[in-house]
Amino acid sequence: MTGYFISFEGGEGSGKTTQIKKLVAWLAAHGLAERTLVTREPGGTPSAEAVRDLLVKGAADRWLPATEAMLMSASRHEHVEHVLRPALADGNIILCDRYNDSTRIYQGVVGRVPHDAIEALNRLACGDLEPDLTILLDMDVTTGLQRADHRDTTENRFESKGMAFHQRVRSGFLDLAAGAPTRFAVIDAERDADTIHKDIANLVEARLNSRRLCSLRRDAQRACSEASGLHSLSGGF
Repeated sequence: MTGYFISFEGGEGSGKTTQIKKLVAWLAAHGLAERTLVTREPGGTPSAEAVRDLLVKGAADRWLPATEAMLMSASRHEHVEHVLRPALADGNIILCDRYNDSTRIYQGVVGRVPHDAIEALNRLACGDLEPDLTILLDMDVTTGLQRADHRDTTENRFESKGMAFHQRVRSGFLDLAAGAPTRFAVIDAERDADTIHKDIANLVEARLNSRRLCSLRRDAQRACSEASGLHSLSGGF
């Protein structure tokens, strides 16, 4: 059985962590607790978490964008091979706080690492593994940075990059979503958390039901095909 891969993207302070927690509770209430895996990028394995510390802590200018992209990709490859692929193969629902779209935007669009180089790194790190659904939590940059500023954490390297940087991040994500409307769902993240959650839960329920129907149709078609084959064989005796 194939699982379902949901990534959460958005600027700093957009509420990804809050909405992932609420979706975890919703999935548990629907009997899917044991099939739900929450993870994050950069990170997700011990080695990838070690790389995370290099990326999210320290001065804003600690790394050049191309160096960031390579570090992100190294971390991601560990995550994909040791966590994401096995979990999907086991039929789990993955909720991932950031994935390769963040590299496309932060290091690619904003950091100006060439698109071809970013996609080459993504192919090396991920192969063909893209999310089934990407939830983009979109909000005003000033509001998001104010929220992020109140977090008690030393992981604030990207938050410190300045308003212009984060405006370009927001614009980049919206452009990316517009180019992939089937995969992306853009959610207005300036509303209260419960209202946002209801929209996300309704979306996820619809997507999972659609996946389930497709799976049932495939099973039915397979059964019909096998029955037809058996009928042909029996007719030959």
